[in-house]
Amino acid sequence: MKSLYILILIINIFLTGNLFSQKEQPPQGSQPKDFVLPAVQKSALDNGMQVILVPYGDLPKALVRVVLQVGNLNETAQETWLADLTADLLKEGTSSLDASAIAQRAASMGGAINVSTGADLSWVGGEVLSEFTPELIELLADILQNPVFPAKEFDRLKKDYVRNLSMAKAEPEQLAQEKFLQILYPDHPYGRMFPSEEMLTGYNLEQVKDFYNKNFGAARASIYVVGRFNQPRVEKAIQAAFSSWPKGSEPFRQVPSPVSQRKIYLVDRPQAPQSTIYIGLPVIDPTHPDYFPLQVTNMILGGYFSSRITSNIREDKGYTYSPNSSITNTYRSAYWVQVADVGTEVTGASIKEILYEIDRLQQEAVPGEELKSAQNYMAGIFVLRNSARAGIVNQLSFIDFHGLPADYLTSYVKNVHAVTPEDVQRMANTYLKDQEMAIVIVGDKQKVPAQVKSYAEIIY
Repeated sequence: MKSLYILILIINIFLTGNLFSQKEQPPQGSQPKDFVLPAVQKSALDNGMQVILVPYGDLPKALVRVVLQVGNLNETAQETWLADLTADLLKEGTSSLDASAIAQRAASMGGAINVSTGADLSWVGGEVLSEFTPELIELLADILQNPVFPAKEFDRLKKDYVRNLSMAKAEPEQLAQEKFLQILYPDHPYGRMFPSEEMLTGYNLEQVKDFYNKNFGAARASIYVVGRFNQPRVEKAIQAAFSSWPKGSEPFRQVPSPVSQRKIYLVDRPQAPQSTIYIGLPVIDPTHPDYFPLQVTNMILGGYFSSRITSNIREDKGYTYSPNSSITNTYRSAYWVQVADVGTEVTGASIKEILYEIDRLQQEAVPGEELKSAQNYMAGIFVLRNSARAGIVNQLSFIDFHGLPADYLTSYVKNVHAVTPEDVQRMANTYLKDQEMAIVIVGDKQKVPAQVKSYAEIIY
């Protein structure tokens, strides 16, 4: 009897295992649809400030953001992070409101004031209940046009920046990115990622005020309003708040000539258990006709969880946890890079597999199902990302800054799905030439060189 019970138990386990191992096939997805952009209304003030209004959504909220063509590009070699410091100081006080009053006023509208600075663009904005949209516009105008740059807050921010610098320089990913940008953009602001501590502590308020006076003005500004709002009131508020803002200087352009060659740049991190790897090179920018197929190629190669490099060195080999590749854009310039944190003992093996996947994509046409999966992922993420007010502003400011056609967004899904296996192979051969890729490694100088010396000359 005991043997019979055991036999029945074994049979049940076997049948249950078979049942759960048979996965039901998911239903076939529907034909992908193009992204539908809400109606965009554009105009300009007499001083050159651009006005972009987008009625959108059902929630009684609106996002207002003033995007300025001001960023780290406008810094000299001795002013790194001065753009960030200037932008952060804007919300620390105006001629009529201190930092606390600014924060309280924004909170009373149901929102907060946020500031961001990048290589080419900076912005100041917030999201509030719809009824307060005109009041938010007025507050942003005060912040941008009447900053007082209080000395007390300036000293506090400098200390914060020094602390942030110290933490960033302790991160291997940050060190690798810094070296990578220095290689691609020598003697250009895009290649300067960190200031020195001496540079930071030496900044004074006169430098901040001078940077503001040279770079902030209506000619470099665009105001975006997205959400539910009373359009006549908003238009009147923008005219009243910003029409007297001086035009200022025209946007500054300094298109780089990025460089790259097959060399290994090793940044020593003694006894590091991992190596941080950056492999990449300059590629085409968003204005190029090949930009869409190159984005799809990046996605297949290393851009999402099911990509080839991720499947290889994460799933198959277990060398790393979260590798990824991406295309990063600046004005009329871009670069492709694969990033991975790998065990020190498999640094060379990881580079071997990354280069192998690039070569394989160059030699063999990608299977149709693999291509379709990447395209569906890109299309889905694009539509999802742009279903929010902030996403719409990000995309509109992106096409405005790069001078892209109005149908760039509405044709995105169609253009992604138009990419063929032959296009992907051509992209890999034309733009992802591994013999021209710079390789940056932040890792143990005692253990890494022997693993990688066969790939390229090592520069310390």
